Amino acid sequence: MSDDLPAGAGLPGPAAASPPVRPGADALEANRRYLGAVAYRLLGSFTDAEDVLQEAWLRWRAADRSEIADPRAFLTTVVTRLCYDQLSSARARRESYVGEWLPEPSVSHQGSPTASALPAELAELGESVSLALLTVLEQLTPAERAAFVLHDVFAVGFDEIAATLGRTLEATRQLASRARRKVRDGGRRATADPAEHRRAVEAFAAAATSGDILGLMAVLDPEVAWHADGGGIVRAATRPVVGADRVARLVLGIVARWFTPGADIRPALVNGEPGLLWHDGAGTVGGVLAFIVARGRITDAYVVVNPEKLARVTRVTVTS
Repeated sequence: MSDDLPAGAGLPGPAAASPPVRPGADALEANRRYLGAVAYRLLGSFTDAEDVLQEAWLRWRAADRSEIADPRAFLTTVVTRLCYDQLSSARARRESYVGEWLPEPSVSHQGSPTASALPAELAELGESVSLALLTVLEQLTPAERAAFVLHDVFAVGFDEIAATLGRTLEATRQLASRARRKVRDGGRRATADPAEHRRAVEAFAAAATSGDILGLMAVLDPEVAWHADGGGIVRAATRPVVGADRVARLVLGIVARWFTPGADIRPALVNGEPGLLWHDGAGTVGGVLAFIVARGRITDAYVVVNPEKLARVTRVTVTS
């Protein structure tokens, strides 16, 4: 494959193949997890992915099954086209979004099985695609994102993608090639070692909660970028905050506001990588933090505090 991605880009391998469909079994149900994985990677939102799966189910029920030779390919086309339509309208909505738009995170607790309030087909879909990569995918056009996700993540053939997008085979190859370059150029190189990633996150949490600005400065890259999504609902920086000194002071100010009696910061897996959850005094999740770590230092922090993107995380954490 040309246009190699950077090391540690967070690109997941293809989702596990769905089991063979038994005679009389419903093909959409047999492929539901795979289709949900496609939808989440294309949309960056579990809420939107659920809507797509519901609409795909309605279309599958209405389809003439006798005319469908490959149900999985048919359903992949349906889901992709529904996501494509959503992405086209979402670009306009996100232009008026207050502050940065970050993907909806997938969260589980370190050292314990994944808990989720999502439907079963969406329960673990975020674990193999980092929040950072999903954020970079937002820079792609809907067609580029579809070509990249289907081909490079799910190994769908270019001929099938071309038919789905209504493009020529060569045009589809070019879409995927441009997408790879944008992903490569738009992302930070991350350290592949999970232990090093975890150590940096633990050092960040310890320094932040103890008010240790020198400790924070030591774990932050000099050009660290802080990305926050409050959606205009919760107070958050509307533009990236760049630089270790600025980010360290911002973090200490946030912690001073967040740490009401009973509040805490807990380790968690955010889209399969070490991250943090902030709980308020009532035990509700008020924020999810994901990180890119390179050479032992944090180069980017992604902070989701928009409560509309944390509703499921709140339910999972309170009951866990």
